[in-house]
Formats: sequence, C-alpha cells, structure tokens
Amino acid sequence: MKTSLAAVPYFWTKQDYQDFYQQVADTDIDTVYLGETVCSKRRSMTLQDWMEIGKLLASKGKQVVLSTMTLLEAESELNYLKKIVQQGDFLVEANDMSAIQIANQASKSFVAGNAINIYNNQSLSLFNRLGMTRWNIPVELGQEDLKPVIPKAQELGVELEYQIYGRMPLAYSARCFTARHHDLPKDRCQFKCKDDVEGIEVSTREGDSFAQINGIQTQSGKVSNLLNHWQKLQAAGIDYARIVPVAPETTLEVIHALTHAINSNQTTVNFADHTREYCNGYWFQMAGLEMIA
Repeated sequence: MKTSLAAVPYFWTKQDYQDFYQQVADTDIDTVYLGETVCSKRRSMTLQDWMEIGKLLASKGKQVVLSTMTLLEAESELNYLKKIVQQGDFLVEANDMSAIQIANQASKSFVAGNAINIYNNQSLSLFNRLGMTRWNIPVELGQEDLKPVIPKAQELGVELEYQIYGRMPLAYSARCFTARHHDLPKDRCQFKCKDDVEGIEVSTREGDSFAQINGIQTQSGKVSNLLNHWQKLQAAGIDYARIVPVAPETTLEVIHALTHAINSNQTTVNFADHTREYCNGYWFQMAGLEMIA
C-alpha cells in the first residue's frame, strides 16, 4: 500500500505552505499533490513557487503531482491550467474536464481527481483511453460499489486511490460561501479564507456537525477516518491511501502514524485526535456521516 497527500484545500500563506512541505519532505509519504484546487483568487503561491516545492519533494524521493482547479470560470484560469499541463516535470491531477481535454491533446497521462464523475467500467475505460493512469475514487463509492470496477481498473493498469483521512469534498459552487458568510461580494472577498485554517464550521440547529464551508467548496463537517482499515482497503485492491490535509501539525502526525503502520504492517494506526468528529460510513455502504470502529 502506497500513501499520498492531497493538495491543501485551504488558503494558507506562502510561508505556511513552505514550512509545511519542508516537513512533508522528511516523511515517508510516497506521493504529494501540489497546487490550488478551490479558488483562483488564492494567489499566495505562483506556479513557479509550486514547481520549486515540487523539485524539493522530488529530490527526497517523492512522486510529485500538480493539481488543477475543480471549477474554472475565466479565461485567465484556463491559461493557468494550460501552463500546468504543459510543464514537463510532473504528472498532473485533472479535476475538471478541460484539464483532461488539454492533457489528451498534448498526449500526456493524468490522474483523474475525485471531482471527475467515474462510476462504472465504461467511464473507467473511456478515461483510460484519454490518458488516465490513476483514479482518485469519489468518496461516496463504498467497497461493494467498487467490487465490479476494481478488476477492470487492474486489467487496464489504472492505479486506484481512496481517501483514508481528511474532510470529504462534497460540492463546488460558483458562489463563494465564505464571502457570503462575511456579507461580502465574491469579487471583493478580502481573502477571508485566510482567516480559517480549516474552513468555517456549519452546524445544525441541534448543534450537530453538518458541513465545513471553504470558499466555493463544501466539505464534510466530520473528518473521514479509515486509518485503522488500511489493510482492508489494500485487500480490496486500493493502491494508494490518500490523506487530505487539515491543520499542518495534525496532517503531519497522520502521515507519520499511517506510514509507520504500513511499513511495520501493523493493523492499528497509532493516531488519536479527540478534537475532531470522525466518519467513514461511505466505505461500509452506509450514510457517510456514520463512524464504524
């Protein structure tokens, strides 16, 4: 079982990104995704900045993948996307059909992000013909859903990646929920995202955790946690256990604990954080907010 670290879905400062990835470089994580996937207004990092971090990680033996935006709305965003695809150093994670089209036209392979709607063997085969070499499985697909699909992926040589930790991406919208929360127009948002390391919690009237708003992205309020089930995922045919970053310190703790468990072939991952609510129901064909011990 290999491990991967998804692109940070939040808006951090340039220094925060650099400090975080300096520490990631010294972990045993196998693959690291880099880039902005949520909002093009988040410009604390340039493409050159991401490339420099990528070269640092690659020098430490990590596979580096550059992630693209999930929702494109302007010509400038399309031009930036083309630069990501056309660079020749790193593989690309396509989170939008335009990225897949550009990669295909350039005869470049790509990772299909979990925002790409692949739910059956026909779609899997189609995207494989377009150049997909790895599939980041949508979070709502459980082990029974994947049973008819995994053999086809293995036949095609497509690697399978499944989220094992982190808030789940649920939806994207042209509206910015963070700006709306602060009673600001999207075009003059004052970069309020930067004030929230993990987004803004949304609770029900009863006080239950419901969702996390993060710019135009809605995430699960509870953190997906399948850490202690990594061997079950491996046995099912999953190649990569994917960690989606939360706060930097917690994310690094998860990386260390998971990679140690895998390297030692230990069932139990020695990680405990009681400050967050957890869920993992989707994998077990249940409501996603359920937590199976």
